[in-house]
Amino acid sequence: MEDRKNDIHISRNIARLRRKMGLTQTELAERLYVSNKTVSKWERGAGYPETPQLVRLADLFGVTLDTLIRGEKSGIAVAGNILTDEVKIIESFPEKGMLVNITAMSRAVGGSVPNTLISLAKIDPTLPLSALGKRGDDEGGRYAQSELQRCGVDTTGILVDPTVPTGFSDVMTLCDTGERTFFHNRGANAKFIPEDIKLATLNCRMLHVAYIHLLDGFDAPDPAYGTTLARFLKAAREEGILTSIDVVSSLNEQFAERIIAALPYTDNAIMNEIEACGVTGLAPRDGDGKLLTTNIRATMEALMSHGVGQRVIVHCPEAGFCLSADGAFTEVPSLKLPAGYIKGTVGAGDSFAAGCLYGIYNGFTDAEILEFASGAAACNLAAEDSVSGMRDAGYVRELIGTYGKGSL
Repeated sequence: MEDRKNDIHISRNIARLRRKMGLTQTELAERLYVSNKTVSKWERGAGYPETPQLVRLADLFGVTLDTLIRGEKSGIAVAGNILTDEVKIIESFPEKGMLVNITAMSRAVGGSVPNTLISLAKIDPTLPLSALGKRGDDEGGRYAQSELQRCGVDTTGILVDPTVPTGFSDVMTLCDTGERTFFHNRGANAKFIPEDIKLATLNCRMLHVAYIHLLDGFDAPDPAYGTTLARFLKAAREEGILTSIDVVSSLNEQFAERIIAALPYTDNAIMNEIEACGVTGLAPRDGDGKLLTTNIRATMEALMSHGVGQRVIVHCPEAGFCLSADGAFTEVPSLKLPAGYIKGTVGAGDSFAAGCLYGIYNGFTDAEILEFASGAAACNLAAEDSVSGMRDAGYVRELIGTYGKGSL
């Protein structure tokens, strides 16, 4: 049985690595002194290379023989929104027709892809990371891609569409609390579709897709799976990739059904308390704004019942919660940050997600995942934009030790 599984891996890996090198079947055949029909048979599983040919293939592709045979994957890929954020600090939100002062302005990358990947790259510069998305052929798109590249992220999976602008957001942020409101243009993100990602060529162990409700091509209906994202996640799992999702706070009429469609093909679902409870209709807070932890847990159990593979994670300002597939429920209060520490909350959810992904990738316990994610989010809160506050894993742990956890 194991030999048959290895044969399947070899077929897929030859095709994936050939495409990654930009070779046709004929070009690969010429390098190996075999016919293109032979290469075609290998990739279809109709025949398999002899041992000397396997060694030559591994050398040609620059991988180990074991990787060629078993298809070992490493690193994290993030697919989703690529944006530029124009962050504007304001004194207050004005009444309709009234004026309010902008006290400061800055520019930063935004969206799930830059926010999550740059945070991960800062947490661990040795982690293989790759970006998947679409941008316009404009200065904003080049800026976002260069910021990813500067952090060592592989951006070959970012496609350029010259017919649309790069997505952007005007982020209005209150100077005293960090509360923010977004004025958003989808831009090229609206034209990003699952077919833009060639799963056979991905060499990641984990694939994170965000945000549901802001990716028109992934939110589109699918007759068999509910959404095209659900179909895509199923295909990713079949390639041996661990899947995760994140959600944007946009409670429209399709909100619940789009999330539910993705859950059976999701290993780790990460969202905030408003998004999670938006699926079940349970209130996350009472009339005084106090967190209703019993409703949070009931909501997570409902989400898990739709077939999530490993865990549901919910975060809010007060705490992080995790429900594992074995039924274990974990809650970890957020860090007890001093007054004046918070400079902005843009990208805090993505920083929390980055902390979760890092913990999951490295085999942390559920409590360790939540604690580390809380520390990563706290780093983010120390800056006005979405990424500049992040630090390495050692600093994140020091921050946790410095401030300690609050209480629920």
